[in-house]
Amino acid sequence: MSRHETDWGSLVAGLLFVLLGAAFVVSGTTDWGFDAVWVLPVLAIGLGVAGVARALAASRDTDERS
Repeated sequence: MSRHETDWGSLVAGLLFVLLGAAFVVSGTTDWGFDAVWVLPVLAIGLGVAGVARALAASRDTDERS
C-alpha cells in the first residue's frame, strides 16, 4: 500500500464542520448557549485557514518538483 501526503485543506475544513456540528448538538441537549450568529464568521475563518493551508501545500509541492 503506497503512502500519500496529507491534504491539510480538507482536514481543516472537515474538522471545522465536525466542531460546528458538535457545538449545535451540545447546545441543543444542554443549557450551554450557542449563538448561531457566530457560525458564519467561524465558517469563513475556518475555510480561509483551509484555503491557506491548501495553497501552502501546493506551493511546497511545486518547489520540491523544481
